[in-house]
Amino acid sequence: MKKYMNKNVLLNFLINFILLFILEVIFKLVNFFNIIDWSSIRIIIGIIIISFVISSLEYLIPKKLHKYINIIFIFICSIYSLLQTAFNNYIGVYMSLGTSSQLTRVIDYVREFILSFKWYYYFNLLPFILILIYYIFINKKIINKFNISNNKNNYKKLDKKIFIKKVLVYFIFLTMMSSLYSMTLFMPFMQNKLQTISNDKLFINPSVPSISIKQFGITTYGLLDIKNYFFPIEVIEEYNIENMNKDNLNENIKRTFDDKKWISVIENETNNKYNTLNNYFINNNITDINEYTGLFEDKNLIVIMLESVNDIIINEKDYPNFYKMYNNGMKWVNNYSPRNSCSTGNNEMSGMISLYSIYNTCTANIYKENTYFNSIFNLFNNKNYYTFSAHNYTEHYYYRNDIHTNMGSKKYYGVEELGIDYSNQYKNWSSDEDFMTKVLDILGAIDLDTKFMTWLTTVSSHQPYYYSSKEGDMYLDLYDDLDISKDLKRYKSKLKILDNALGILLTGLEEKGILDDTVIVMFGDHYPYGLSTETINTVLDYDTEKDYEAERVPFVIYNSEIESKTFHEYTSYINILPTIANLFNLNYDPRLYMGTDLLSEDYESLVIFADGSWKNENAYYNASSGEIEYYKDFEYSLDEIKEINQKIELKIQMSSLAIKNNYFNYLYNKLSDKEQSINTNMTKNDIEES
Repeated sequence: MKKYMNKNVLLNFLINFILLFILEVIFKLVNFFNIIDWSSIRIIIGIIIISFVISSLEYLIPKKLHKYINIIFIFICSIYSLLQTAFNNYIGVYMSLGTSSQLTRVIDYVREFILSFKWYYYFNLLPFILILIYYIFINKKIINKFNISNNKNNYKKLDKKIFIKKVLVYFIFLTMMSSLYSMTLFMPFMQNKLQTISNDKLFINPSVPSISIKQFGITTYGLLDIKNYFFPIEVIEEYNIENMNKDNLNENIKRTFDDKKWISVIENETNNKYNTLNNYFINNNITDINEYTGLFEDKNLIVIMLESVNDIIINEKDYPNFYKMYNNGMKWVNNYSPRNSCSTGNNEMSGMISLYSIYNTCTANIYKENTYFNSIFNLFNNKNYYTFSAHNYTEHYYYRNDIHTNMGSKKYYGVEELGIDYSNQYKNWSSDEDFMTKVLDILGAIDLDTKFMTWLTTVSSHQPYYYSSKEGDMYLDLYDDLDISKDLKRYKSKLKILDNALGILLTGLEEKGILDDTVIVMFGDHYPYGLSTETINTVLDYDTEKDYEAERVPFVIYNSEIESKTFHEYTSYINILPTIANLFNLNYDPRLYMGTDLLSEDYESLVIFADGSWKNENAYYNASSGEIEYYKDFEYSLDEIKEINQKIELKIQMSSLAIKNNYFNYLYNKLSDKEQSINTNMTKNDIEES
């Protein structure tokens, strides 16, 4: 092989391989991955292939261009590695081209994003620095020492037979390395037994970047992401879905459905994707009625998704209005809002339909035309409520007018239609106080004998916090005596505006005489991205840097007539819809949701994060590393962990498949014949009357 190996090819190969190897080691270190594990072998083989392909292609172009190509390539890889490291720290997930549509919308975040960089992140740029040093000080010495040709006409005069032999040798080498790489995707000892998606399927579709990066390395993942963006391949695991849940045959269950028509649809459906989904959902667990069923029947409902709110708001002195509702309502102290690359829009969508958004995709925007007869709006529409939704900002980030109305909101009010003053300047948001005042005006125009349901999303507590802004400076003087950073004080000032807005809402409802007859549900959409975890840790009594604790946000259901109660089960926004549906005794099918009624005896305490990691009171499972950490003197068996992971992966995969194929629009048309309801659901009242 050496006989035919061109020295230029070999030199360029060594340059790229050594620098990519250094880059992969640095990336593992700064992202706290294990340096020595079986995946490292696969990563090394991968960068051998990448380096060889690049150096071979360079053989076909003039030598004077080689160094520029190498420099540009290593620069791109280094910058990409740096940005991925920082993006994961800032948002909580590694980025993908699937979320590229949001890049133009978040350009104003650049300063906060850069300020979030930890000093050691810049080690990702070391390979680029090294290649510059090499070409400035070393390259000529290497060329002279090994007598590497500088003949510009070298490639033109190359003998055809020799060229063919070289191509053949290169092809054989590349085939051997590719075959070896493929073997690593299947070799049992190179697999993580607890991994939710197999390496061969991740290679085809790197749907979970955190696991893909760990298994393939940052360079190979980047190339796979590009390939998947332009040539997507959907991988669907084969599951014996028909026999998943036989518990539904329990004759003692009181919430029942007539599935004859659905079964007929399944028997006659020829589309494999639709029938996979049909079999999954029809076999899902039916949560029965319980002591909380109908607790809020015929009351009004206001759901408020609180922008960038975490547990810092649980403070009676600083935020008395929120604290009043939190302290006197039903609260879940282990609630989380798992981050993803479009957290506000995606988490809002998941709360409205109880499906997991598609990882590393701005799902709410991309699939804004989807319809969901089982959404929170449509459940209340079916009970003759007046439904509407509102947000005090524009469509700049998310297309809520389309998203909400397609989900069944009878009217969506954006900031312009509300008539609220707002600024296009990123650092100044509109006021939540004005927002709640306008919402009360809308309620004032509704016949109060008509029950209403509304979803509100606030904005005042949104970043930035690093520099001066109208909302950030408004209440700074209240925190002068606190030994905390200036950015944290600005965040607290913005929370004060939000709390004032909640006070306006409570007062307005009371003045209208409907406070007792209204339920208020509140949860944070995500933690405040613009603050570092180190800063947040200065005011919270738990460490936000470990085990996804940064995702912990408040969740409370408040009504002035109920007794306060604290729940310790682990949960997230995915369970809000089925819990509300049960509390309001709505006509709903629990099988159509990935979440579960939190007050049901069937609820299993668990929160699932975007990458498939999970935690409860017993343990935290890290999907990226495949490792589990226990909080108690307790251990799951290997089979139990595999079972939990399989259920989680199935929920995530079926959610993605349903969203991508607009499944609930299909199901509605198939089962309802355009009627209002697809099933006969025996509600609590029906049972009591019978």
